[in-house]
Amino acid sequence: RLIPEMQPNILSIFFFIQELLRVMRTIDDRIVHELNTTIPTASFVGKVDAGQTCKELYESLMDAHTKRERIIKNCIAQTSSVVKTLREEREKAQDDVALLKQLRKEQTKV
Repeated sequence: RLIPEMQPNILSIFFFIQELLRVMRTIDDRIVHELNTTIPTASFVGKVDAGQTCKELYESLMDAHTKRERIIKNCIAQTSSVVKTLREEREKAQDDVALLKQLRKEQTKV
C-alpha cells in the first residue's frame, strides 16, 4: 500500500513547513522592535529618511506575508491530496481502523 510508505516523508515535510513558518513570523513577532528601530528619534530625524525606511519595512512585511501565504496554500493542497488518497483507500477497506485513524489525522491537519 502506498500510504504507509509516504507517511514519514509527509510528516517530515509538515514539520519543516511548521518550522519555516515560525521563522518567517519573526518580523511579525518583533514588529514593535522593528518600528522602534526603523522610525528615527528626534535627534536622528535629519539623518534618516523615515518615509523610505518605513516603506522598506512595509515591503519586507508584505513579502514575508506573501511567502507565508504561498507556503500555507501549498501545504493545504498537499495535505488535501493525501486526504483524497486516504479516502479512496478507505472506500476500498472500510474495516481498516488504522487507515481511518490516519485519514482523520490528515483531515485535522487541513
